[in-house]
Amino acid sequence: MNAPNDYLDEFVRLLHNVRITMADGGQPGYDAGMERIVEMFWQCRENRRSVFFCGNGGSAGIAQNMTADYFKNGGIRAHSLYEQTTLTCISNDYTYEAVFSKQLELMAGRGDLLVAISSSGESENIVNAIQTMRMLDGTVVTLTGFQEKNRISTMGDVNLYVPKRHYGMVESIHNMLLQQIVDIIVDRTLVEING
Repeated sequence: MNAPNDYLDEFVRLLHNVRITMADGGQPGYDAGMERIVEMFWQCRENRRSVFFCGNGGSAGIAQNMTADYFKNGGIRAHSLYEQTTLTCISNDYTYEAVFSKQLELMAGRGDLLVAISSSGESENIVNAIQTMRMLDGTVVTLTGFQEKNRISTMGDVNLYVPKRHYGMVESIHNMLLQQIVDIIVDRTLVEING
């Protein structure tokens, strides 16, 4: 990628190659897969269930931003797992690998939703968070990239995978996909309000 347009061309190519898979291994395609994810969030909204986002580094930034967007704009009970005192306490008293799972043990419940974001799909603390949500009978959406068969890419009820080993592009596409979902929820809410 030498020219700016090459970067954009590659970004668009990746968007067209985002793979969505279900827990049973089915691949519904982009439209049907996104509709399924929107419905998962919509059910959380309607049933007043909670949504938790988790990620590390750039993915943590996405998680925090989406927590605010889904809460304020989507009308969903979205909770942050990034309160500084809590993060440092759990990391110090347990391990960093438990930084999300310990919080979920105490706050999440049946019917809640975890959005697990990991570019590499190999982060141990994200794996632990997913396993905890499973034990609590919650649902999981994963967003990963890099290697196709990364650990997290098949752990969700619905899994979104970006086929690229490039943090910037993978993170940007993860952010865009999550933004698209909340924007659809906002539009759906307006349709219901306005009849």
